[in-house]
Amino acid sequence: MIKYLTFGISISFISWLVGMILNSILLKTEYYKKLSNLNFVTNKNFNKYIGIEQFKWIVKNTFFKFFNGKITLKDKNVELSEIRKEMTIAEISHLIGFIFVTVIALYKSISHNYLFGLIIMIPNILMNLYPSLLQQENKRRIDKLIKRKIKTM
Repeated sequence: MIKYLTFGISISFISWLVGMILNSILLKTEYYKKLSNLNFVTNKNFNKYIGIEQFKWIVKNTFFKFFNGKITLKDKNVELSEIRKEMTIAEISHLIGFIFVTVIALYKSISHNYLFGLIIMIPNILMNLYPSLLQQENKRRIDKLIKRKIKTM
């Protein structure tokens, strides 16, 4: 079982690279604009139920906060649309990584045993799906700030 978990964590880290590479290719297409407004979970209560707030705390208060320094509001003069763009890049990269690992987990479930695939999905959810859902929530908050800023102009 430890072997399965180690494989799951390793493949999830690798999926970050796969996500970044495929996202950089996808970024150059017209299809990308449609992807930049994804919203899987729009209900704040559901986000609380699945633990997005706790995940946000972990990201903000551990070494994970250093992973993408472009997604921070350091001062009030920062360009919100640029931060939103960086959030979209991170979100879609994680989604691509999630799909990549999910395909591998399905393959391992069929070729080896279902427990292998299930255990691979645990780090995949924590390392790819939750960051993507967190970025979607943060983008909604940024969108509100952008609208408020436009109204005051």
